[in-house]
Order: sequence, then C-alpha cells, then structure tokens
Amino acid sequence: MRVGLALACLLAAGVATAQRVEGDVARAEGAYEVEVPVRNQGAAERNTAFARALSQVLGKISGDRSAAARPGVGEEMRRASEYVRSYDYRQDEGISDVSGAPSYQTTLIVRFDQDKVDGIMSALGLPIWPSPRPKPVLWLAIDDGKGPRLVGLQQGAAARAALDRAQARGYRLGLPSGSAAEMAAAGAIWRGDTAAIARLSSRYQPPMQLLGKLYRNKGGWKADWIFVDRGRVLSRWSTENSDARRAMQGGADGAADALVRRYARQSPGTGTPGTYAVLVTGIDSADDYIRLSAQLQKVSVVKRFVPVRATPDGLELMLELSTGMSGFKRLIDDDVLVSGDSDAVPQVFQLR
Repeated sequence: MRVGLALACLLAAGVATAQRVEGDVARAEGAYEVEVPVRNQGAAERNTAFARALSQVLGKISGDRSAAARPGVGEEMRRASEYVRSYDYRQDEGISDVSGAPSYQTTLIVRFDQDKVDGIMSALGLPIWPSPRPKPVLWLAIDDGKGPRLVGLQQGAAARAALDRAQARGYRLGLPSGSAAEMAAAGAIWRGDTAAIARLSSRYQPPMQLLGKLYRNKGGWKADWIFVDRGRVLSRWSTENSDARRAMQGGADGAADALVRRYARQSPGTGTPGTYAVLVTGIDSADDYIRLSAQLQKVSVVKRFVPVRATPDGLELMLELSTGMSGFKRLIDDDVLVSGDSDAVPQVFQLR
C-alpha cells in the first residue's frame, strides 16, 4: 500500500530538492547544537541568529516550547553570543519549485558551551528533560479520500514533517516497518484502538505509541492524536491546518508536551523568588557603585535593586529576584562580584 498521489504531491509542494553539497559538511549534532537559517554572514545577522539558536537549545533541553517566555530568559538570549562555543556556516543549494532556477540558503550552525547553558537553566529554574530520551513509534494513518493507509518506513517521506518536528523538540519518533499485519492496522488507528496498536508495537522499544489519523476537513486537514506510554493513555488532542504538514507537526508537539509533563524534572537549588537584603563591600567611590550597578543590571534574575543605606561595613541593598539567592549567585560574574558567607544575614558580597 502507498500513500495516495494527491497527498504525496501536497506534502512535496513548496519544498526544494535535497541539498547538494560536497565534502565535509557542517551539521548540528546533539542537544547543544542547532541550525538557524540566516540572510547573510554579517555580525548583526549572526548575533540575532545566536539568540534564536539559544532559544531553540533551551527549548530542546527543557522540553518546554515556551522556554523563551520564562522570566529571565529574554535577558540571557540577548547575551547568547557569550555562551557560544563555536559556529560554522553551510551553503545549501536547491531548485526553486516555480522557476527551476538554483536557490541558495545560508545556514548558521551554532554550538553552545554545555556547562554555561546548564548554568543558565539551573539559575533560571528551567526544567530539565533528561537524556537518553525515549523514541516512541508513530502509528500514523492518512486518508486523502481513498481510505486510511498506514505510513510505514517505506512511506517515511509522507511523515517527514512530524519526524523533523520531534527532532526540533529534542527527541525522535520511529515508524513501524510496514509489514502486512501493520499495514492492516490502519483501521485500528482510525478507531482509536490503543490496545490493538500496543500489541502490534510490542516488538519495538520503548513501549510508547503516538497514534494519529490525518484526514481532509473543511478544505484543510485535521489530525486526531493519542499518546500511549506503557499501555496508559497520557494525552489526546487534535490539530487542524490548511497545510497537512503543520497538522502533522502538532502530533510531535503534543507527544513532546506529554513526555515533558511525565519525565522532566525541575532544576534544583534555585531558591524562592522574592526580595532579599544584601551587603556589598568594596565600594570606595562612585565608579565602584557604577560597576556594581552595571553588574546587577546584567543579571537576568534581578528584577529591581534599591540602595538602602551606606554603613561602615558596606552598602546595603534590597534585591528583587525572579529566582532565589542561589540562582542569583550562579549568574553573577565572579570577576566583578564575589559571594561571601552564605549563612550571614544579610548575605555579603564583595565588589572586586
């Protein structure tokens, strides 16, 4: 059985031919590396791309597609270049789908420093989705008007949008091999018979299944999804879009969200958000205070700071933090501000 010609044409529409590259080609590998399309290789474009790349990495590691909207993350994204370990460019060549003329896309491959990124996540209290991550089996049946048919390995191109979206979310989806018995299971998928699919999927590991049925609906496409983990239904949802590929991507997103809810853990030790009294020593001039102010303004978890009074021991401040004191300490620059006795009240910092 094959996915219908009409659907195959739909999925291929607007997509350039495969990249034609020779020799060693730079690629992103691992959770701390991403690829970002750019318009040119200028510094301004590159720095903007670094911010987008860091947002993607934080999303992959946390599993939270809204990670960039969390408190403090926006400030760190503006400093994304400080967390980059290395980067490369790749020039991809394709064929325009309209004129047939060659088209080119420049891609920036960004590799982030793992320790620095982990430090951001810990300081900001972002959840961590641990590795290794499971690879659920995608049981996708598509009805383009000729009845539901299963997408197996041989028809994998038809499910490419879902597979790629899963990878962007930091995990992978597998496909069934497409045996005769599996191809006959399209009806079970259509009925939402999770038990029947779980039995068929028992040869694959882990015992997780993403069931999806994609069909035409009101001039567009609708997909109904069920995510099953070890026989337990974790989530059901539907996605609709005029573009079948986008409707498929919603399946990978929903599965990622279900996995994160079940398996992600909070970063430990960030403390409780609030207002904290601190004492800063080593301030002997207006220039010293300007350096302190500049440092505090750079720390993303500092929402506000107010000088209270100057004493013989130092300057007392009130810090309003979006995380606790431990998160603040992880983000300060030790070359500027050094934490003292953690048991002292108020906590003491020394300006270098």
